[in-house]
Amino acid sequence: MGIVSSLFTRPKKRRFSAWQVELTTRCPLQCRMCIKEEYRDWQRKDMAISDFKRIVPYLNEVENVVLEGWGESLMHRNLIDCVKLIKEQGARTGFVTSGMGLDENYASQLVKEGLDFMGFSFSGATRETHNRIRVNSDFDELCTSIRSLQRIMKEEGAITPNLHIVYLMLKGNIHEIPLLIDLADTLGIKEIVLIHITHITNEWQDREKAFFCEDHVRLPYVIDEAMLKAKKKGISLSMPSFSMRSVPVCSENPLRNLYISVDGEVSPCVYLYPPIGSPFKRIFCGEERIVERVRFGNIFRASIEEIWDSDEYRRFRNSFRERQKASEKLYESLLEIKPLNTFSYPEAPLPCQTCHKILGF
Repeated sequence: MGIVSSLFTRPKKRRFSAWQVELTTRCPLQCRMCIKEEYRDWQRKDMAISDFKRIVPYLNEVENVVLEGWGESLMHRNLIDCVKLIKEQGARTGFVTSGMGLDENYASQLVKEGLDFMGFSFSGATRETHNRIRVNSDFDELCTSIRSLQRIMKEEGAITPNLHIVYLMLKGNIHEIPLLIDLADTLGIKEIVLIHITHITNEWQDREKAFFCEDHVRLPYVIDEAMLKAKKKGISLSMPSFSMRSVPVCSENPLRNLYISVDGEVSPCVYLYPPIGSPFKRIFCGEERIVERVRFGNIFRASIEEIWDSDEYRRFRNSFRERQKASEKLYESLLEIKPLNTFSYPEAPLPCQTCHKILGF
């Protein structure tokens, strides 16, 4: 009966879908699309393992722990320990990386500790394009690291980490996406996530963004080619919108996810608490905006219940719940073929009103 019961009983849903925990703000790269290019007051810091252990007791209520923020997670000397502590709480864990520092010993330890997922950041499907955009990264070394990791997994008989490619699209590299499908196939990777530059801080980044703050923009022709090629090769290809479409809740989903900075500050998402002074600048659809950093408490000094259930944090989330309800009503009207008046969502929280994520990018 126990076996039969397990086939029909789903595991209890945890309170949170994902926590993004920033282990370090240090990174050896100088990527042209990174906000570091604009700010000179960047705070370079690592989270102490003693502080990380303050977070661990809460992780049995979290489905996924993403160990990354504004830095390169592989640079944190206690990364392996953090993975082990998370796995003991029954949560899935992983991160996106530039691959810098991922030698065979490091890769072997991550595999043995049961890392669940790992994404590799590419900014080109050729050495020339990738290295030009992700300054200090080396395309060939990155590919070698992935192949070494694949070999180690095979030797260990491990099915995890699940590997994927994260490709930040710019005008200067979007033409290589069909080639990226071939590269992924060669590397044995079956999942590619295409993303846009979200936090724009200078004129170069604004010119290079691959999306348009307009309605009904046709997909670039290379995307159609890439989608067809990915289907033939059995590769999953996911992407954001290329034209503006307001969404009730952004892809960061602050209703079930949160971000913890390197110094323990709890924020709805990584884009609302960069490691710089407040306020900070962002360019939204071509216009410069000034935004205050958003945080609702420090998890090193207060419990997650105190922070998550605070009046201020509840008000923030309720803004998205109201947008969600409006979306549901709109959907019901469409199903009933009712005539629609001009539709608009209730306002998002002020800091989110000038974020490209709220436009579906």
